[in-house]
Parts: sequence; structure tokens; C-alpha cells
Amino acid sequence: MDRLDSMEAFVRVADSHSFSEAARRLGLSKSVVSRQVSALESQLGARLFHRTTRSLSLTEIGQAYYERCARILAEIEEANLSVSSLQAAPRGKLRINAPMSFGVLHLAPLLPAFLARYPQIDIDMAMNDRFVSLVDEGFDVAVRIGKLEDSSLIARYLAPARRVVCASPAYLEQYGTPLTPNDLDGHCCLTYSNRTTPEEWPFHTLEGQRWAVEVHGRLRVDNGDALREAALGGVGIVTLPSFIVGRDLQAGSLVPLLSEYIPQDLAIHAVYPHNRHLSPKVRAFVDFLVEHIGSRPYWDLVE
Repeated sequence: MDRLDSMEAFVRVADSHSFSEAARRLGLSKSVVSRQVSALESQLGARLFHRTTRSLSLTEIGQAYYERCARILAEIEEANLSVSSLQAAPRGKLRINAPMSFGVLHLAPLLPAFLARYPQIDIDMAMNDRFVSLVDEGFDVAVRIGKLEDSSLIARYLAPARRVVCASPAYLEQYGTPLTPNDLDGHCCLTYSNRTTPEEWPFHTLEGQRWAVEVHGRLRVDNGDALREAALGGVGIVTLPSFIVGRDLQAGSLVPLLSEYIPQDLAIHAVYPHNRHLSPKVRAFVDFLVEHIGSRPYWDLVE
């Protein structure tokens, strides 16, 4: 069997943790992919996978070999694309994953212009707030907000993710305005349940020392847009990214609070698997986002 075919089969199996899924992505039968990987192990004289009836994982040697094979295959793809019309005309189905609020508010309005610019690209976008594995679930690119932890992904910075503590003028008139984070004790604070510690809000001192304040309130929701509506309705104080409440801050329907105590070290990134970093359709989409969002995004231009 061709060594490169066997290497590609091995990388696909490692990416998907499944011979069946790798076979599906390659358009081959499971038995052919299994033979390719077995032949590769025989040629190398080393076992690349730990196999059980319920799991499949790389051996230490397999992990080292995987990293080299992935780079080799990416370089081959680059060489092929350099002489292919795909470089000039991105095409194919682009699978995108994005957080719900950011996707609805800021990605969806951009899609018509993107599709008009690239008529040979079709988009399949899934919007949800759960963490997805791009490789396992077959996504080409995702928008991630916050600190990045998965070093196996390539990341392109898009914009800062500015956190804002805010409330409606009506709420502040009735219950008063907190001047320090400790003043939140006794206020009704609206919490986002998808966070690891929803009732702990992070702050820092003017000298940069960090601490968390425990908050309490009557409403806990797993969606930022629902929290925004509650804050607009005067239910309580909320902490949300400015890409959700930026227009409300500009209109004065929400009032920013405690700005000097809020650490602003989070960001919005486009991320994609390292073995797809040369795909013209992914590159076109990420460049389009950078072009339209800008280093100082439009939702932060005026307060």
C-alpha cells in the first residue's frame, strides 16, 4: 500500500478516535483503513494505537509519529493548493461553530455578504454555547470567546472580549449604584449558568490584584440574551460581554458599572485544526471576519 495513503489513514483515525469515522471521511471501507494502519505499523515495527473494545488511543510512539505525519500531510496539501485553482477560488462546504449570542448578533448579519463574495462556498453553521471538538465533530472553523486552552488548534485573534457589569437606570434609581465590587452584596445579580462558577464574579484592584466576589440573585440562565432582557427589564445587575450589550450602553438603556475593577484580558478568536490551516475556504472566512470586525469592534466604538 502507498505509504502516504497509510499515513493519511493513520492521521484520520487519530483525529476521529475511530476507524469507522476515519473510513467515512476518507470514502473508504473500515477494513481498508484498518489494513492501511496495520501495514504502517508493520513497516515501522511499532504499535501506534492502544486498542480495546471500547476505546482507541495513541501510544507514546504513535503520538510522536502523528505530529510529524500531520505536518507532512499539511505541507503536501499546501504544495497541491499552490498549483490549484482552489487557491484563487475558495469552494466547498464550510462547517462553522459559534456561540449562540455572538453567532446571532454578529456572524449571521455577515453571512449574506460572505456568500455573495464567495459564490462557490456553502455554509453549514451550528450555534450553541457548549464546547465542541472541531476534529471529532467535523467543523472546519469555530469562533471561541475567552481564554484558549487547546494548543492543538491554530488561533487567529479577532477582537477583544470586553466584559461589562451593567444595570438599567430604573434598577439603579430604585436600589442604588454600587461603587466597588463589594457593594454588590445585597444587590440582585443575574448569573450565567454556563460558567464554572456562576456566582463568583472576577475583579481586580487598581494595582492589578485579582479576586472574586460572591454574588446572589433571583435569576440564573444559560443564555446571555435572556440575561440582557432581564437587565433591561430592571430585574438586577448583570455581567455580560460588550458584544451583547454594546448597543444598550450606547443608547443609555443600560449603564456600565465598576469599569475600573474589571480585568479585560479575554479575546475573541477564530480557531481551526492545524491540519486544515491551509484550506482556502477557512482562510477566506477568517480574513473576512478580521476585515469586518476590526481590532476595535463596532460594538465598542461608542458608549
